[in-house]
Amino acid sequence: MDSKKLTKAILIAMFAGGILGGILNLFFMDSYIVEEILVGNIFHVIGQIFINSLKMLVVPLVFVSLVCGTAALGDISKLGRLGGKALLFYLSTTALAISLALSLAIIIQPGVGLDLPTEATFATKEAPSIAETIINIVPSNPIQAMAEGQMLPLIFFSLLLGIAIVMAGDAGKRVEAQFQDYNTIIMQLVVILMKLAPYGVFCLIAKTFATQGFELFKPLLSYFLVVVSALLIHGIVSYSILLKMFSGLSVTTFLKKMTSVQIFAFSTASSNATIPVNVENTEKRLGVNNSIASFTIPLGATINMDGTAIMQGVATVFIANVYGIDLGMTDYLAVILTATLASIGTAGVPGVGLIMLAMVLNQVGLPVEGIALIIGVDRLLDMMRTAVNVTGDAAGTVIIAKSEGELDTKVYNQV
Repeated sequence: MDSKKLTKAILIAMFAGGILGGILNLFFMDSYIVEEILVGNIFHVIGQIFINSLKMLVVPLVFVSLVCGTAALGDISKLGRLGGKALLFYLSTTALAISLALSLAIIIQPGVGLDLPTEATFATKEAPSIAETIINIVPSNPIQAMAEGQMLPLIFFSLLLGIAIVMAGDAGKRVEAQFQDYNTIIMQLVVILMKLAPYGVFCLIAKTFATQGFELFKPLLSYFLVVVSALLIHGIVSYSILLKMFSGLSVTTFLKKMTSVQIFAFSTASSNATIPVNVENTEKRLGVNNSIASFTIPLGATINMDGTAIMQGVATVFIANVYGIDLGMTDYLAVILTATLASIGTAGVPGVGLIMLAMVLNQVGLPVEGIALIIGVDRLLDMMRTAVNVTGDAAGTVIIAKSEGELDTKVYNQV
């Protein structure tokens, strides 16, 4: 199935799942057969099998592609330059994203005058400190890091192994050739799983709308709309300006070729699960050299959480308004800094943004229990912000590749 047909099939599955899920929620969720068997078992099982099959590929894909990409660079100094550019781009856009979110939230003031049940509670795991995040980058056991899906330690070990392959001479070249073969095989696995994507997407979306419904959105409409507005502005306007400013490439072409990846990210709500699709799209359709894409896309899925930062910014203002707590400029600056740094330690899996939000709320003295007020609509917002996250990963990758002379403009501009 080619990319255009796959995009069309996923889009149809997404809309069909949304319509069916909405109908089931409105009229049939009182039925045991619908609620327990169809939604709770069939949709849930197929959807989770699809998600698990994607997660199955994340660790081997990131490991093999990073080793191949690092070894293919052949120049250790170039790796440092790439890492510096990627880190600067990703952290800068995250700070920009949360600044935009805070600005919109301060202007619109979502949550003012709402009578929501502030006695609601939310239990969350304690977010890792910045010091712990830095220490955990170096794995004491790389095999354990792989087994647990810890991205930052996996990236560190993969880069180190790639550097060692470059320095090992002839022995390194033989190992590199083997890794290139592994990479080809894993990408073929991606192709196989993509043929099943429409079915998985249909079940995931149908279950989401059948269980969430539309009633949850009424009291939270102002919060929901501010987050969506910020996501759209950042995902379309901010990235387009940066892409045009730093690469001079066609923004329209980029956005068109990102559609399938965005739809996929929306349906899975997982940046990590979208890594295989984003890497393939960035290389095959946007013309980025494998040595760049295999490094910046997995790194971006780990530390570039612009969509999550937007949610955290708006949620902070919303919760403060609901509880009647005034935030000053110092508090807003603390939110920007905390959310930007927290994005480094945010895993690219569904729902983890709420855990990092607890860290931001604690920083400015807001009650963590306020997260319970927004958790009902977070699933759909999680899907939307994941689409923004992966768009940022690809935009940064294209800009960096262009600056390094590793972008095939013919492939990029090809219709």
